[in-house]
Amino acid sequence: MSRRIHIYDCTLRDGQQMQGVDWSVADKQAIARALDAFGVDTIEGGWPGANPTDDAFFASPPPLKRARLAAFGMTRRAGRSAANDPGLAALFGAKTPIITLVGKTWDYHAEVALGVSLEENLAMIADSVAEAVRRAETVMFDAEHFFDGFKRNRDYALKAIMAAHASGARWIVLCDTNGGTLPDEVEAIVAEVTRHIPGDQLGFHGHNDTENGVANTLAAVRAGVRQVQGTINGIGERCGNANLISIIPTLMLKMGYETGVTEEGLRGLTRLSRLLDERLNRAPARGAAYVGESAFAHKGGLHVSAVERDPATYEHVAPERVGNRRHIVVSDQAGRSNILARLRDVGIDIDPEDRRVRRILDEVKAREFQGYAYDGAEASFELLARRMLGTVPEYFHLESFRTLVERRGEGEEALSEATLKIVVRGERVLTVAEGNGPVNALDAALRKALLPHYPEVERLKLVDYKVRILAPDRATAAVTRVMIESEDAAGNRWSTVGVSGNVIEASFGALADAVTYFLMREGATAG
Repeated sequence: MSRRIHIYDCTLRDGQQMQGVDWSVADKQAIARALDAFGVDTIEGGWPGANPTDDAFFASPPPLKRARLAAFGMTRRAGRSAANDPGLAALFGAKTPIITLVGKTWDYHAEVALGVSLEENLAMIADSVAEAVRRAETVMFDAEHFFDGFKRNRDYALKAIMAAHASGARWIVLCDTNGGTLPDEVEAIVAEVTRHIPGDQLGFHGHNDTENGVANTLAAVRAGVRQVQGTINGIGERCGNANLISIIPTLMLKMGYETGVTEEGLRGLTRLSRLLDERLNRAPARGAAYVGESAFAHKGGLHVSAVERDPATYEHVAPERVGNRRHIVVSDQAGRSNILARLRDVGIDIDPEDRRVRRILDEVKAREFQGYAYDGAEASFELLARRMLGTVPEYFHLESFRTLVERRGEGEEALSEATLKIVVRGERVLTVAEGNGPVNALDAALRKALLPHYPEVERLKLVDYKVRILAPDRATAAVTRVMIESEDAAGNRWSTVGVSGNVIEASFGALADAVTYFLMREGATAG
């Protein structure tokens, strides 16, 4: 069997079935270009005739250098010829080099969902594939509900895919449409199918309803399929599709298969994953395999000490191979190795025997006992360490702040106002600002005070704000932790933390760290 696995991406069509996903034409074009640059073999662009966005995309597809574009559609309707079917006409009109047709292979679905006889369903598959073969370079047949159909009526499911194969389909894709099949079942059923159709003409399309989308895909490959389908980050209907971001590096780095993605291209895996999250305006999953922020994070002091000697002690692959990075976390579980590694990461060169290393470690542990969390707030840790080393400029000094929330009448929105007194470059500044909530008002007041002295603050954005109650048994008197995530104009992000019995004071602590860290990164000078 060939060691080459073809990668078929469904993000632009199947991925859009996920709740909250609604691609624009520009989104689809940008994602297609990124997939092409990454090295996938086939990009499923959408379903011509299904909606205006897909029609506009196929009318103006992006130029692709490596990948080929596929249009998706279904077999002809009952009682129509394939040459005179409106759905197929729209599909053929897209003029893509690849056509992917979906058809029923579960007898239950043919009779109940389509309401046709089993023989008519076979004819619909054969006629549609034959017509598509006349219209496109390559035809693929998606055998919908194949595994459920095989388990209920093995002979009919095989007849359905054999009808497509005999009519000229290049690939027969076995679909676990409901996502309920388990890896051992997939492997056994695919092995049976390879006795009828060669593995290098078989594909697998899995869903993740039992959290087995990736495992089922790998099982199908072991059993002989040579095309795998999925989406970036596993987005898709219900629980999602099989996740190509996990599948591709596992095939290449763990199982020794070749794909259209090169070793160099694989270094763009993390970037591709995060590009999709940016398009969806959502935070990347920290715990995502290979590409998550925590995928190569080390927190325990014992682990970090070992990783310092040899990363392979606690890493299954080198993070650089998938475009990620090693992340040494600082927390109350940290040892000297954690502190030294983090200081090196941020460019602080210090003698390991310097007494200040122990003081920084002790301070981290004391603060985490109070409620701080530096494993998720790297910027605040760096500021803490630099302050203890005396290397953080004082860009501003807080004298006082006050916030006011006023509701003026029934049905009226509450008004938030902040008054801030700070010293900036020797000048005492008093500002007042309104905002959508007291924290937003404080942010506006601080920017208003700083902008005349530090105009670069205009480029700072606050992108996320989280509050956690640390002692719920104390109810309204509980200690509060606030985490703020910020972003600069280049898209770099960092997190800061504040802790207090008062949520506004905790918020200002995190906000002040965010601004200070930004100014320090920008190379601003304090007066």
